[in-house]
Amino acid sequence: KEKFSEQGYNLACILTLPSYQRKGYGKFIISFSYELSKKELKVGSPEKPLSDLGQISYRSYWARTLLETLSSPEFKNIDQISVMDLTSKTSIKTEDIMLTLNYLGLIKYLNGRHVLFIPPKVLEEKLNTFKKSRGPQVKPNLIHWAPLVVDVKKDKWSLKSKLRNTNSNGDTN
Repeated sequence: KEKFSEQGYNLACILTLPSYQRKGYGKFIISFSYELSKKELKVGSPEKPLSDLGQISYRSYWARTLLETLSSPEFKNIDQISVMDLTSKTSIKTEDIMLTLNYLGLIKYLNGRHVLFIPPKVLEEKLNTFKKSRGPQVKPNLIHWAPLVVDVKKDKWSLKSKLRNTNSNGDTN
């Protein structure tokens, strides 16, 4: 976990020894890094460029997380959902959310704007393809951790900073 990153990285790299690969430990580390980002109230992204296996692991995590978030009771009955709403809930960087929603085929271009188009049946089908991973699962309620405190004005990856920028000029930076 990166304590402070100028580029907004929440995880520098993952190394899983061969005897422990394909057991869910990489996804556990990814999930754990995002849970820490949520506790910090920060948006995070992995250090780029990603390896081929890193791309697969992160895309799978992002897809499952976004689909679970969109199918949660909190989001199910909302007519309009913004990418910033998803970012606030998941701590996934907006660029990564856009790439993942595009990968999932859930973004349509209508009247000069990108629009999320997700019929409930499609959401359920997509969610079934990204089942819970095997291996250890992160339990956010058991994480006791004090984040590094940084001035919000200086920290461009803080959700408070992002929300303030969105509210002051109507768009995200």
